[in-house]
Amino acid sequence: MDTNILKYQAFLECVQRGSITAAARALSYSQSGVSRMIADLEREWGVVLLDRGRGGARLTSDGECLLSTVKEICEAHRRLRMQVDDLNGLRTGSIRMGVFSSVATHWLPHAISAFRADYPDIDYELLTGDYAEIERWVAEGRVDLGFLPHRPTSRGLSFEELASDELLAVLPKGHPLAGRGSVEVAALCDEPFILLEKGGDDEVTSIFSAAGLEARVCFTTWDDYAIMSMVESGLGISILPALILRRAPYRIEARRLDPCVRRHIGVVRRAGGPLALAAERFLPYLARGVAYEVDVTDCPGTRQLA
Repeated sequence: MDTNILKYQAFLECVQRGSITAAARALSYSQSGVSRMIADLEREWGVVLLDRGRGGARLTSDGECLLSTVKEICEAHRRLRMQVDDLNGLRTGSIRMGVFSSVATHWLPHAISAFRADYPDIDYELLTGDYAEIERWVAEGRVDLGFLPHRPTSRGLSFEELASDELLAVLPKGHPLAGRGSVEVAALCDEPFILLEKGGDDEVTSIFSAAGLEARVCFTTWDDYAIMSMVESGLGISILPALILRRAPYRIEARRLDPCVRRHIGVVRRAGGPLALAAERFLPYLARGVAYEVDVTDCPGTRQLA
C-alpha cells in the first residue's frame, strides 16, 4: 500500500480512537510507528494535527480542517484498488476482513486455503477486533468484509447469515454440574463467573437477564482462551460459543444450556456499493469453509451436540 495512504489511515485511526496506543493496536503497528507516521505528516504539511497528552490524542483546529479531505483520499484509494483488481481480472488483489477469534480460527483457514489454490496471488489482511470495531471498519471501508454474531446496528450495511452457533456452559473437569446432560441457567448463578466481553457486547448478560437472574461476575476479559485457561484452573465457570471450543487444548467440560441459546453469525458488507472483485469471488469459498466447520462437533466434554 502507498506509504502516504498508510499515514493517512493512521491519522484517521488516531482521531477515531482518541489514542495513538489504541490506533496502533487496531492497525497492528507499534506505537512508535504510528507516532512516527503522524509526525511525518505534520512535518510534511507544516501543521500540528493532534494534541497529545495523558488524556489521549485530540484533533487540533488544523487537523479538523484537513480531516474530511483525508477521509476522501482514503475512500478514493479504496475505489482505485477495486478498479485495479477488476482490470487485472483478479490476477492480483487483496481482501481485508474484520474478524473475531472463533471465525479467524475455525472458518477462515479452510476458505482461504481453497481460494488460494485458485487465486494464489491474492493477499489477505485480517483485523481482529470487538464487534463494535468490526462494524465500524466495514461502515468506514477499512475492511471489505466483517463478521458479526448479530445483525449490524449501523445503517447502510448488509448482513448475510452463515451459520448459527450454540452457547455452552463451560466447567472445570469433574465439576458437579458436568454430570448433567444440560445445565440450567439458574445453576450458574451459584458459582464465580468469568464473563467474555467484546467491547460492551457480551452476548451472555442477556441470557441471565431474560431469566430474571444475575451472574456473580468475578472476572471480565475479551480473550476466549484466557477464559478456558481460568476455568481449567478452577477460578470460575463461564459461557462460551461452541465454535471457539472446538479442538480447545484445555481440560474443561462443555454442556448445553437449559434453555438452549444460539447466536447467528453472518458476513457484513457495505450495502448498495460494489465489493472489491477479490472479496466478491471469495464469498462462495467462505460459505464452503463454514459448511466444513459446521459439521465438526468436537467441543471438549460436550455430549451429543449434533
